[in-house]
Amino acid sequence: MHPSPGDLLTIDGRASVQFAGDRALTFRVVSVPDLPTYHGWIWLTGYVLDHRGLATAKREIYVQLAGLRPSVPPTPRFRRTAQRTVRTG
Repeated sequence: MHPSPGDLLTIDGRASVQFAGDRALTFRVVSVPDLPTYHGWIWLTGYVLDHRGLATAKREIYVQLAGLRPSVPPTPRFRRTAQRTVRTG
């Protein structure tokens, strides 16, 4: 998989040992910098997302291409609805 801006990825121990176990994260790619790397590795710039899909931090990470996998967007736990005030009489 070669990531592109807008991709939502799961970054875990398969991508790099630094993201193993409870350090795994959901990552929204913003850019793919053209920086020199070792074969099979890539730099990514983007945002770490929380369980609600909200960005919590901007990061630049160095990961293995073979370990990248698409992530499923978080499902919202609640919905906000607009309230209308209706005037009668």
